[in-house]
Amino acid sequence: MKKEKIIILFTVLVDVIGFGIVIPILPFYVQEFGASPSTITLMFASFSFCSFISAPFIGALSDRVGRRPMLIASIASTAVGWFVFAGAPSIPFLFLGRVIDGCAAGNFSIAQNYLVDISRDDKERTTNLGFIGAIFGIGFMLGPLLGGILSKVSHAFPFWFAGGLATVNTVMALFFLPETHKHRSSATAPVFNPLRPLIRAAQDDLLRPLFTSWTMFALAFTTSNAVFALYVSKNFGFDAFTTGLTFTAMGIVVAVNQVVLLKKFWLKRFSEPQIERIMIWILIGGLLFFISKLLSLLILSVFLIGTGQSVLRVVLTSRVAGRADAAAKGEKMGILSALMSASMVIGPAIAGKLYEWDDRLPYTASGVYLLIALAMVVREKQAGSNAAIPEAEKVSTHV
Repeated sequence: MKKEKIIILFTVLVDVIGFGIVIPILPFYVQEFGASPSTITLMFASFSFCSFISAPFIGALSDRVGRRPMLIASIASTAVGWFVFAGAPSIPFLFLGRVIDGCAAGNFSIAQNYLVDISRDDKERTTNLGFIGAIFGIGFMLGPLLGGILSKVSHAFPFWFAGGLATVNTVMALFFLPETHKHRSSATAPVFNPLRPLIRAAQDDLLRPLFTSWTMFALAFTTSNAVFALYVSKNFGFDAFTTGLTFTAMGIVVAVNQVVLLKKFWLKRFSEPQIERIMIWILIGGLLFFISKLLSLLILSVFLIGTGQSVLRVVLTSRVAGRADAAAKGEKMGILSALMSASMVIGPAIAGKLYEWDDRLPYTASGVYLLIALAMVVREKQAGSNAAIPEAEKVSTHV
């Protein structure tokens, strides 16, 4: 494998490991500063908000000035963000660390563009992007596990480690990563309105039901994850290590479903609209088991939630791709990304305040979001909208 491809895949791995460390470990670290649950979840939201604003702009800027300089700047800023966060003397500095990291959150999209640049044909491009999917799965399992183990040193140590990885990544990119974007244009400055994809989603009559279902799923996912560590610590006495192991177990469930069961079981026995309904019910069941506050049902809920969110994410994405016009598939995928990013701002911001009122409320709200998604699916079926679905999607629902 070429050295530049290794560096790019390492960049993605570092990003995902950092993300995997944050969800289970950040609440334990920030609680040492006396932060309330709403303050903790606002830290999640602050990163997501800055990422929502900056990532598309950074990606567009890489088209103008090149992949290499933007990727190096982005990785270096990530390292600085982690070091500021890990060494923070107070809550404002914690927020500063997350803001710095969020403002540099273009690593992933630039890495995808880089792999597309170095692909010689369609097959290699698909293979290269498939590597990113595999690395994402590995990182999501490794991140919580590493975070849990390293938290035994201190709750700050996992974030020092993440900063160290990003620093090594920066040095590797600086010395060994060539520029690949040979057709740059500096005629016009990149312009990006982050609200434009959201407006287009609202205006798309054909895809609006699927976009609504995706948004409700995203809100449920981000709302429940934002307070997960706080909830299991309060109700089950989990420390950072045990919480990390729980997320790792969920990551394994996600990987098994996406790599094996999706193709060999779910898509063989059900159509995609049927899978969508099944997974929503599975997620609702997982949330109900979770708020029972029984350890035996918690284990079952981890399996159900991991299964539901991993399969539903893929199926909703596939249905949007299948229904979209061939010339606009990229745009529709971008809208899904924008909706997820917006949900990562709104969900955690709401979750913290709900948690302070009652620790079950964030999960109740997540269940309500999923019921709205289910209502959209049922309404779509009753309206007989399959008649308007392109043949591409009809084929994909009978794999």
